[in-house]
Amino acid sequence: MGLVRTTWASALTWRLDRHLLGSGDGSAARTAEDVVARLIAVPAWTGDADLAVRLRMACASPSAPAPGVLAEPLADGRLVKVFTFRGATHLMTPALAADHLALRAAGRMWERRSWTSHYGLEPEEWPSLRAVVRDALAEGPLTPEDLGERVAERSRFAHLRGPLSTVGTFLKPFFWQGDVCFGPSRDGRPTLQRLDANPGWPGIPALEEAGPRAVSAYLSAYGPATAAHVQHWLGDGLGAGRRRIERWLGALDGLVRLEVDGEEALVPAEHADALAAARPAGAVRLLPGLDQWVLGPGTADPHVVPPARRPAVTRGADLVLLDGLVAGTWTARAGQVEVTSWVGRLPADNLAREVARLERLLA
Repeated sequence: MGLVRTTWASALTWRLDRHLLGSGDGSAARTAEDVVARLIAVPAWTGDADLAVRLRMACASPSAPAPGVLAEPLADGRLVKVFTFRGATHLMTPALAADHLALRAAGRMWERRSWTSHYGLEPEEWPSLRAVVRDALAEGPLTPEDLGERVAERSRFAHLRGPLSTVGTFLKPFFWQGDVCFGPSRDGRPTLQRLDANPGWPGIPALEEAGPRAVSAYLSAYGPATAAHVQHWLGDGLGAGRRRIERWLGALDGLVRLEVDGEEALVPAEHADALAAARPAGAVRLLPGLDQWVLGPGTADPHVVPPARRPAVTRGADLVLLDGLVAGTWTARAGQVEVTSWVGRLPADNLAREVARLERLLA
């Protein structure tokens, strides 16, 4: 295929379909895990994960999925809740979590001198500590406080009772190395459980296997993307290392280079024809604030978020999209949705349908 030329408006129209927000065959999410897999990760630390998923499921169905669609797949392990991007909690499928946790662990933060001096734990002690943590969780989930108590029974690790008892920095490497994920809440408190108790957990893969898969997954979900976009997602987001990411990107087969409004970008070849055929048609979508639509490419991407509107988006304003561009905000009062447009009049019929869809979901 020769050089494909397109516009960002057309590219975002194709991406809407990839995000299960369009009207094509790609917008057919049957389950919550279908949505999460398509987006790679859904923030659990902020925004409204349940609404973000249900809105996408509703695009393919006249019915309104009831709240709570994430509870069952989290309970049976089809989804896991882990610390990944930017040190925050996200919902992911086990397979995608495994690849991205491998990248997150590549920085080996726990081996830094600042860590060893602060926590009194040398790098060579981590394998033993990880085994003790897994053993403590062998009979089922524990709150961090209970986990800290169990581990502190081993005198060599007694000084780590405090750091282990708090959902904070010290616990994160146990997620990154595939030891634990979040379990079901207990009396409103978080619990931790073993990842290898999940029948769908594939284990942490080799870094050089996980890296190219993570790059390909990003380009499929958030393409067409520039090298800077990939660095934002895997470098800034996971600390995977700029040189590694450049190597993975350069060695990846099956990519097509596009010229998007004069800017070079990449997309997997399997999607190139559909992307080239996409045309904007005034699609209106209403999304919760801090949705993956803006976090995936980054709120600094001017093709998705107008620079003058970035402060509102980063503060978590609920989003109005017009052909993929953030074009306003919405609020809900007493079950009624009110839209504020930043671009003048929005396509009336498309807006009315989308408002009705959202109001059904909020009812």
